[in-house]
Amino acid sequence: MAGTNPISAVLIIVITIFLPPVGVWMIAGCGADLFVNICLTILGYFPGHIHAFYLEYVYFERRSQGQMGNLAVKRAPGVYSDNVNSGGRTTYGTMPT
Repeated sequence: MAGTNPISAVLIIVITIFLPPVGVWMIAGCGADLFVNICLTILGYFPGHIHAFYLEYVYFERRSQGQMGNLAVKRAPGVYSDNVNSGGRTTYGTMPT
């Protein structure tokens, strides 16, 4: 997680330990990833945690890679949010900002 704010990462991880859907909502927003995580948390608390921590890993890894100039081309498997796949970087057309 080099290049990211460690306080925000720790805060998201602590929130995810208690309420996995809230941690997913903080990084992915309201979308398919949140719906999947809510379903997994209802079906079993542990699967909701695995999914939430996977999304957070992808998000922070893509964010740190983007800050080093290595933009990911392929989408991460099982991740539907563009925010998570891009590491929070917004793109306008073909030019990353």
